[in-house]
Amino acid sequence: MSSITVLGDLIGSRVSVDRRALHARFERALEEVNADFSPLTPMRMQVGDEYQAVFATLGDALSASLLVRLALLPDHDIRHGIGRGAVEVLTEDPRIEDGPGWWAARQAIERAAGAEGRPSARSLRTAYVAHDSVSATDEAAVNAALLLRDERVTGLSERSLSVLRGLLSGQSQRDLAEALGISPSAVSQRVRADGLGALVAAHELMRGLA
Repeated sequence: MSSITVLGDLIGSRVSVDRRALHARFERALEEVNADFSPLTPMRMQVGDEYQAVFATLGDALSASLLVRLALLPDHDIRHGIGRGAVEVLTEDPRIEDGPGWWAARQAIERAAGAEGRPSARSLRTAYVAHDSVSATDEAAVNAALLLRDERVTGLSERSLSVLRGLLSGQSQRDLAEALGISPSAVSQRVRADGLGALVAAHELMRGLA
């Protein structure tokens, strides 16, 4: 049976001024997403600056990867590889997993890292590889959506990121305006000018992917 595997890699953390504070923020983000999505294997830190997780659906994995990124931006960023394939549990304590799903996720994160060296894809932070169960067309369509999503998110200002986080959490534009200390029209202007409405709509569509 196929699962959706996720590898995350914190970018540039080794040169962070305060690695302890960064990792605490990173762990809080993982805990919040675990609470929201209840992954099959919860997001958990690994050696170095990586984390791993297994989700029941592609939609949950894609959505979770965005929320973790948004929790760290604009100060820090994270690269994601998402894979589809079988997962084998080698040992339970400590839990060690292997199999085609993890190989696909590793290939995906390497693809995302390689794309950052190309001008047309330098904003890419998330890639998807399917080891089985889907057609090449389906995989290409998901990666096209991720390329556009990452391009838009990478260029957002700190204020627009705050608005996007609020919208994705279900806050109204009026509530966001009050929380951020700006006018409702200023929030509405950011939603239109920065394509935040499209990002929210795309997020909702992605959540439906099996």
